[in-house]
Amino acid sequence: MKVAVFDTHRYDRETLEAANQGRGHALTFFEPRLTRETAALAGGFDVVCSFVNDELDAEALAALRRAGVGLVALRSAGYNHVDLAAAARLGMRVARVPSYSPHAVAEHAAALVLSLNRRIHRAYARVREGNFSLEGLVGFDLRGKTVGLIGTGQIGAVAARIFHGFGCRVLAFDARPDARLAGELGVQYVPLEEVYRESDILSLHVPLTPETHHLVDAPALARMKRGVMLVNTGRGALIDSQALIDALKTGQVGSAGLDVYEEEEGVFFRDLSNEVLADDVLARLLTFPNVLITSHQGFLTREALAAIAATTLDSIDAYARGEPLRNEVRADDVQPPRP
Repeated sequence: MKVAVFDTHRYDRETLEAANQGRGHALTFFEPRLTRETAALAGGFDVVCSFVNDELDAEALAALRRAGVGLVALRSAGYNHVDLAAAARLGMRVARVPSYSPHAVAEHAAALVLSLNRRIHRAYARVREGNFSLEGLVGFDLRGKTVGLIGTGQIGAVAARIFHGFGCRVLAFDARPDARLAGELGVQYVPLEEVYRESDILSLHVPLTPETHHLVDAPALARMKRGVMLVNTGRGALIDSQALIDALKTGQVGSAGLDVYEEEEGVFFRDLSNEVLADDVLARLLTFPNVLITSHQGFLTREALAAIAATTLDSIDAYARGEPLRNEVRADDVQPPRP
């Protein structure tokens, strides 16, 4: 198969080429994101391989179909950036990577918590400038604190085990409670309002759907414990960013660790160090000393990248052989995700 890989970086190329050994696909790597403007680059290819910040709307998919593309192989679990109904009308197949390394993302969430709590980002910057003062760096013991998890799917379940290991009390909200987590770790499944009210640390582990869009908005933030630490390694639009800024300014939110941002397209994964940041909301978030933002790197481990590459190429193998796609997603059979 001739495969056009979009939105690629060195780590994508290295892992995909390694996973392609013995498979024989012809991989061509493109740096731009896949959008309606760049879809023409896929002319003559059988498959496009795209990432989570590409824009596969109806127009982009139609252009790909005219170019001869029959399969969209996503290097992501999320697929809300793909118009699945349009893909079905065009006779195009879409496959995703439903699971790669839940440990990677959950561990990154824990890293954000630890860094915010002990002010590691600020301490590092100080020491680099010769400032060895400890003023303003007081944290707290995680042991005995209440951690609230919204979503206990594969990633949320790993996060529960991590925070349980720190000696935290773990509360969770999920439409489908995990009896094993409750039995083995004592995770307490409670209504969302109780998670908001009781949590010292709140971590988001749900997909982005119409129901979860701005799940954390101004009313939700107002119901949280004052000084709460908010962590998001899920999808950026789970949080209303302007409402978060307002809550940070009043101290209602004590700190925030964000690996995702609702307007990250065109910003994250790019080097903009020589440009003026045009996004005023993101620029404002970056001014807070108690906000730690990483550029959607939660998935970025060797193990996760290798799993993503292998699963993606498995889908392409199956497509080339005319076999069912184990990880196919269709508009008519997508199961409702965990809220």
